[in-house]
Amino acid sequence: MLIKDHEVEDMPQRVTETFQPLEAVTKPLLTTTEFCHYTNLAKQTAWLWSCKDSGKVKPVRIGGKLGWPTKDIKALCGVQ
Repeated sequence: MLIKDHEVEDMPQRVTETFQPLEAVTKPLLTTTEFCHYTNLAKQTAWLWSCKDSGKVKPVRIGGKLGWPTKDIKALCGVQ
């Protein structure tokens, strides 16, 4: 199936998030998306680490959501 030029303009655009350098992050917990970005891991890996409690970083569970400790992620990535 070919897409015509006028149809391309109507297609939804992918929203890309921008992330500040890990060195500049000061909040105590990161979201799973941020965690995966900084560690270059798939979300499935983060999910597996949280479910099996088997990863190098242990998430904090808050109201059904996961928060990943920034200091542990910085240590894992070798960032001060």
